[in-house]
Amino acid sequence: MIITLITVIHVIVCLFLVVVVLLQSGKSGDIAAAFGGMGSQTAFGPRGAATALSKATTASAVIFMITSITLSIAASRRTGGKSVLQGLTPSQTQSQPATPSPTPAQPTQK
Repeated sequence: MIITLITVIHVIVCLFLVVVVLLQSGKSGDIAAAFGGMGSQTAFGPRGAATALSKATTASAVIFMITSITLSIAASRRTGGKSVLQGLTPSQTQSQPATPSPTPAQPTQK
């Protein structure tokens, strides 16, 4: 029951995060910015005040990470922490040393 609720919240947050990221405008993302034409000394351009859209992006990203970790922990507890490779038996291959290739006779120099 609780896993279903967290999964629904996770999907809603995923969709909201996609929409919020796509609505944001780029920070000097034109061709001049690619060649250093931003006119500022900072590495990523001037940083303005955080808008409501950027705060919504941060909040939804945090919620996305929390629900992802929660679902991952719940899934590992449900399976008992077993690995998908745990049931496999190691292959019994017979390894032999490589046989040296015969070397051609060296011509003798006179």
